[in-house]
Amino acid sequence: MDYEQIIDLYYNEDATLRSILVDHSMQVARRALHIADMHPELSLDRTFLFEAAMLHDIGIVRCNAPGIHCYGTEPYICHGIIGAEMLRHHGLERHARVCERHTGAGITQDDILTQNLPLPLRDLLPETLEEQVICYADKFYSKSRPAGYEKTLEQAMKSLAKFGTAGVERFRLWAERFE
Repeated sequence: MDYEQIIDLYYNEDATLRSILVDHSMQVARRALHIADMHPELSLDRTFLFEAAMLHDIGIVRCNAPGIHCYGTEPYICHGIIGAEMLRHHGLERHARVCERHTGAGITQDDILTQNLPLPLRDLLPETLEEQVICYADKFYSKSRPAGYEKTLEQAMKSLAKFGTAGVERFRLWAERFE
């Protein structure tokens, strides 16, 4: 099953939510591919980058976030692990890892414990370069803003700062590597 079929499977009833998902995912995919083009020395898997960027937010359909037309039952913070579960069901382990590791600039086990987050008690940090690139690219685009809106580096860092300094530092290091 390819990424388009998976999107069709889960997003066939609400055209607005589907549009929000696809528009946001395309923005993330374009930026991820741009990074790959600018850094051939990283030997990034372009096909995987595109597919994983298109599927990284697949789990929002089951979350409660009315501001972006999500009328599910789960907290939005869970969209990554929900998406990972959905993709694992289709045998897409590598894509699933992107889903569960892209929230914020990754979430540590300590963050989960100290903030009492409804997530599995383990590190959910991007590990591979492709996971890092997609997580990084995602921070420049919001599903609640118009599709053409792109945050500046400073705006992206400011939005991460409300979750602590460790994520901001990871993001800053990615910016140095990927820009």
